[in-house]
Amino acid sequence: MSLVPTPLELRARARADLRLGLPVVLDGPEGAALVISAELVSAARLAAMPGAYLAITARRAETLKARCYDGDIARIALTGGADWVGAMADPARDLNAPMKGPFSSLRGPEGAPGLARAGIWLAKEARLLPAVVVAPLTGEAPAGLTRIKAPTAPELTAPPSYGEAISARLPMHLAGAGRLHVFRPDDGGEEHYVAEVGRPDRDAAVLTRLHSACFTGDVLGSLKCDCGPQLHAALAAMKAAGGGILLYLNQEGRGIGLANKMRAYSLQDQGFDTVEANHRLGFEDDERDFRIGAALLAKMGIGKVRLMTNNPAKLAMLAEHGIEVVERVPLHVGETDQNRAYLATKAAKSGHLR
Repeated sequence: MSLVPTPLELRARARADLRLGLPVVLDGPEGAALVISAELVSAARLAAMPGAYLAITARRAETLKARCYDGDIARIALTGGADWVGAMADPARDLNAPMKGPFSSLRGPEGAPGLARAGIWLAKEARLLPAVVVAPLTGEAPAGLTRIKAPTAPELTAPPSYGEAISARLPMHLAGAGRLHVFRPDDGGEEHYVAEVGRPDRDAAVLTRLHSACFTGDVLGSLKCDCGPQLHAALAAMKAAGGGILLYLNQEGRGIGLANKMRAYSLQDQGFDTVEANHRLGFEDDERDFRIGAALLAKMGIGKVRLMTNNPAKLAMLAEHGIEVVERVPLHVGETDQNRAYLATKAAKSGHLR
């Protein structure tokens, strides 16, 4: 086997560099460009990127009232330094820096819009704000930078493959006897976990819960969501049923990461609902990938489930990827005065069943 990193491994390295505030080089049909995270770019590195512009999603452009000529992204000429770039990317700073325009949006093929789009997607994968500074290269790239071929749309949306790293017996307070399986993707992304409660009968429909990680709710007992109570109720129900599968997917904050989730919370403190906050950050309503759940169930040898959920998107995604959903088991627990409006928004705007 060659010791040279594969394209997937280089992509993981590029994500790590973006999280460090380092630029990466993307190559594509439009040429090559330096790409760096807008929230982490320093004044010194921005000064070393002549011809740079800011690329943001159409969602963020809508908030900023910037013209969007590239469909799902907007490219904006720089009119300020690193602090201006950071304020453009982060809506949590909108009240502190309200005057940012007028803006000059780029249009046409010049400036490598395809590379900008790939850069934004890499920033999302790195759980950063979906905004990058892009500087098309006209000469040699600086030495020492990670250089990758810009992922195409099919490559960006293709799910990774998962392998089981380890499993071990795990007695649980609410679920009783069980076993925890750790699954690791081949693209360097987050690991995901499967808690196997009791001895599920794989010939029958297994009581199953797809639960997205929620540090604030699951660990800290946040009253702003119903995640902790849902997790605990699911485990208790599986014990009562004699077995079940809890998929614990590391997709915090609907797939945007804990830091961005806290940014969304700060926007909610300003009066925006959960969907509006995500849009102002530049994200879609829900950035999670429930195909992961289908893949892990297949790895566990489970083809039929009784799914504990209020989210119809989970039902549809499992069915589309080979898992038969025999029954939806409603999971209505944990409503509080603090999260009542949040739950109503999920029902009204995201289609959650009540």
